[in-house]
Amino acid sequence: MLKLKKGDQVKVLRGVDSGKTGVIEKIFQKSKNAIVAGVNLYKKHQKAGIGRKSGIFEIAKPLPISALVLICPKCEKPTRVGFKLTATGKFRVCKKCGAQI
Repeated sequence: MLKLKKGDQVKVLRGVDSGKTGVIEKIFQKSKNAIVAGVNLYKKHQKAGIGRKSGIFEIAKPLPISALVLICPKCEKPTRVGFKLTATGKFRVCKKCGAQI
């Protein structure tokens, strides 16, 4: 089970875009990569075809999950993620403030 999910606010730790923040759009479980909105953008030159336009488009490429850290929605700080078991289920927990994510 991965500690990050789609829709989480994250901060990039390594690479050209280190320090930038964004929301996770998609997670690839097998390769342990994630696409973050507005981060790790590359230009794609596309030729016109059936049903598509030509031009230069910006696309977001996947980043390894190890290069991302979750931003806690309560304390708004980059934090590690822990798990807590209760009678109702398993929850993600912020390691800094202890709030349920």
